[in-house]
Formats: sequence, structure tokens, C-alpha cells
Amino acid sequence: MFAKYTEDSEASRRASPRRAADNCITMIDGKAYPVHNWSDGGMLIQADERMFSMAAPVELTMKFRVSGNIVDIAHRGRVIRKTRDRLAIQFEPLTRDVASRFKQVVDDFVTREFMESQMA
Repeated sequence: MFAKYTEDSEASRRASPRRAADNCITMIDGKAYPVHNWSDGGMLIQADERMFSMAAPVELTMKFRVSGNIVDIAHRGRVIRKTRDRLAIQFEPLTRDVASRFKQVVDDFVTREFMESQMA
């Protein structure tokens, strides 16, 4: 009848909420990968897991459409989980520039959602 609460629930494991609504890809070694979801702590991408090693460092550039322009956000992380066709990457601590650019992406999305709600 009642859901059992455990400390290992998804909400308690994640420091930041995942975002799946933003149109985003990430570039790793010159190849584009679709982003399933992301947060300021990491991201989940569609990729052939055989091409990556666990705990391997990754240089990446996330590309977002913001106000009609493409915003590139270069950062680093490491592979923390692999499944058949997905790869989880945990980001290194964010620099001020990267954190500011992530905020710009989120703010643009919230603004667009608000504007669309006012036109309905």
C-alpha cells in the first residue's frame, strides 16, 4: 500500500536534477553523441560502451541551442557507468565559466517555456 522509503532512492543519490528536455549533443574525440539527460554533475549519452573504458578521463564539448544560437560548453569528466548502448559520465568540478554557461542554458529553457505558456 505504501511505498517504502530508502536512503538509496534516486532523489537521495543525485545532487542535481537531471534535465532531459534540452536539445543537446556532446562531442568526444570529434564524434557527436546524443545526450539523453544531463545535470551539472554529469550526463548520460547514447554511445557504444566498447569504445570507452571505466573511469577513463573524457574531454567533451556539449552543444546546446540557446536563443537561436549554438552554445559550446567544453569540460572534462570520467566514465562512471556503461550499459549496452549508454554511457554515464561524471563531470569534474565545474569552473565558474562552465557553471555560468549551464545556468544560461537552463535560464533560456525556462524563459522559452514561460513565453510559450503565455501564448496558449
